[in-house]
Amino acid sequence: MTTRKLPEVGDEVEYVPGRLAVVTDIRKGVPYLRRPGIKEWPVRDPTTLVVRRTRAERIAAGDFR
Repeated sequence: MTTRKLPEVGDEVEYVPGRLAVVTDIRKGVPYLRRPGIKEWPVRDPTTLVVRRTRAERIAAGDFR
């Protein structure tokens, strides 16, 4: 059995194929995502999220300015 690490705040995730968002908060175990121009929304099943870049990787790439 493979255990997949759940995303953390600041991670960039793919929530459906080809669509990326950033985890902005985790409230009572529920991750909240945000995309530019779209209000924050909760994810019902966090196991469906695929981490594309961690917060550390985004910082290293200069995404936080």
